[in-house]
Amino acid sequence: MATVSCPRCHQSVDSQAVTCPHCRTTLKAFGHPGIPLHRATGKEYLCDSCTYHADDSCNFPQRPYAKECTLYQNVEENKLELQQQRENTSFAATVKNWIKRNSSLLLLLSLVLVCLLIALFR
Repeated sequence: MATVSCPRCHQSVDSQAVTCPHCRTTLKAFGHPGIPLHRATGKEYLCDSCTYHADDSCNFPQRPYAKECTLYQNVEENKLELQQQRENTSFAATVKNWIKRNSSLLLLLSLVLVCLLIALFR
């Protein structure tokens, strides 16, 4: 059972819980227990740091003053995720992954090469 922390009371809560059993804060979108409900902390609005607000594709009625939203995506987290994807698809990462997957083939080829060298220099 995966657990998350309640944004209000910071108690450990089941990740599938719709409301916090400790303080009764709503954790999921009403009627949609699989969709997390994001909440702004402090005086900030979610729209200020949301990807959908930044690219002007948000159609949420409370925009730009939303304090709760189910579609929220943090701009900074999105940038970090894109950077990690770029790093994982770099040539060096691709070669490293290929070597990990084919280490037995490389070992076999190196043994054949050593045998050939021994045969040639005898």
